[in-house]
Amino acid sequence: MIEAAAGARRVPVMADVARLAGVSHQTVSRVVNGQDNLRPATRAKVEEAIRQLGYRPNTAARALVTRRSATIGVIGSKSGYWGPSTVHRTIQAAGREAGYFVSSVNLQSLTREELVDAVEHLRNQGVEGIVLISATDEALEVARAQEQWGVPVVVVEGDPARTHWTVGVDQVAGAEAGTRHLVELGHSDIVHLAGPQEWTEGRARLQGWRNAMYAAGLRPSEHVTGDWSAASGFELGRRIAEREDVTAVFAANDQMALGLLRALSEAGRGVPGGERGVSVVGFDDIPEAAYLIPPLTTVRQDFEAVGRRAIEILRAALAGTPEPARLVEPELVVRASTAPPVERNP
Repeated sequence: MIEAAAGARRVPVMADVARLAGVSHQTVSRVVNGQDNLRPATRAKVEEAIRQLGYRPNTAARALVTRRSATIGVIGSKSGYWGPSTVHRTIQAAGREAGYFVSSVNLQSLTREELVDAVEHLRNQGVEGIVLISATDEALEVARAQEQWGVPVVVVEGDPARTHWTVGVDQVAGAEAGTRHLVELGHSDIVHLAGPQEWTEGRARLQGWRNAMYAAGLRPSEHVTGDWSAASGFELGRRIAEREDVTAVFAANDQMALGLLRALSEAGRGVPGGERGVSVVGFDDIPEAAYLIPPLTTVRQDFEAVGRRAIEILRAALAGTPEPARLVEPELVVRASTAPPVERNP
């Protein structure tokens, strides 16, 4: 065990680490800069000395030596939605674990002007790469425009046809699974409460619903489009509740499903049972989904896996190595909000 010198109050420098570990200044530098040409025992001694002294590398000096800032940027929004917030927190943690300083920008709105300003702000900090937690059409265009500057931008839930680096859950497969679950229960009049169509997730979930309906030999009815919020789910849910032919709804996210549940309840439409009952499937599996009345059947997205995969893809982009798989598989979680349709009296 390496013993640290007692009583030292000044900020430790690299020479202190070298002295404590019994190695040269150059050896400590190689450890700090991530070089591999060291014996494991030597590296372990240096890392133990760093830990005991509480040494923190001078990032500015290291950047001059390595020509790397060891800094990445993350652009998110202030929406407060569970999914993006969880992805953001995970990216920050995974980035730090990978040895990066993570600089975050949270935008009030995801307009082109704000996105461009955020990218410029991060590039002025010398970031090596950026993770963009937004997949609107404007965000995809901004991300694509950055490729000419050599700064890789990984878009969470992006469109592989429009951006070079992207990561996310297989949205189409998730929507197919949620809709197929309703079909297999015996529903044929299934409405889709869609997300905004300027978002790639909104379009993908709409496509998945259509795929599952066509695969079952059913003709999709006209979908309705919300804005991801519970308020829009409630307002559109009031219109859906008036349609007596509807026996099931696939909602594009859990927040809209929450508003839908209230609208159906106020209209006297039981979920899922009763002669006028409606089965409801959501998407995301937010923490509250299991505690709604009734507990919500939904498609679970592993947001933590998405955040970790985003850092893996960004590191691969920076190193020029093969990327890991871009898509994380979704999981259908069946709860009490879905059941076979009740035969109705003529």
